[in-house]
Amino acid sequence: MAGLKDYSNSMVARNRDQIEYHLREILKLVGEDVEREGLLDTPARVTRMYEEIFAGYEVNPADVLGVTFDENHEELVIVKDIVYYSQCEHHMAPFFGKIHIGYLPNGHILGLSKMARLVEAVTRKLQVQERITSQLADILDEALSPQGVMVVVEGEHLCMCSRGVKKPGSKTITSGVRGEFRSNSALRAEFLSLLKQ
Repeated sequence: MAGLKDYSNSMVARNRDQIEYHLREILKLVGEDVEREGLLDTPARVTRMYEEIFAGYEVNPADVLGVTFDENHEELVIVKDIVYYSQCEHHMAPFFGKIHIGYLPNGHILGLSKMARLVEAVTRKLQVQERITSQLADILDEALSPQGVMVVVEGEHLCMCSRGVKKPGSKTITSGVRGEFRSNSALRAEFLSLLKQ
């Protein structure tokens, strides 16, 4: 997987006709005229979008990490402000934000771009923010065997901002801690302090 454009959901592509048919039916059921000029190509456009935004189903997240490098660095490594977009599995509404990942290497480091690829692999499917946080922490903990991992995910959920309680601008923050980060409050504080810089 070289980049976002290089992978997509092939199941969506194989089922294109059925998906487009059902999208047209949904448009009719909500009261739309599917023959209206602005909607003629909407089912096809939405289906193409599904190929991209649900591409995470085609990827094993652990596989995107690739090789690690032997390096004697045993100090904190942080990749912050990784922008993500996902879809809430409860309402199929978008949620998005930033992910911050820190780990304390144990003789092995990861190529920095692999963090962003991992985020894409985990978020490009129907999700909940809490699961994204845990999956990222677990995958990195297993793949790197670091001294510790900490993941902080910030999210703005349109299912909460644009419907229901309608509270735009509200953010949800979740964290996942593994290894040294669980027991070492100074390490957690250092990570959180560096995020503010």
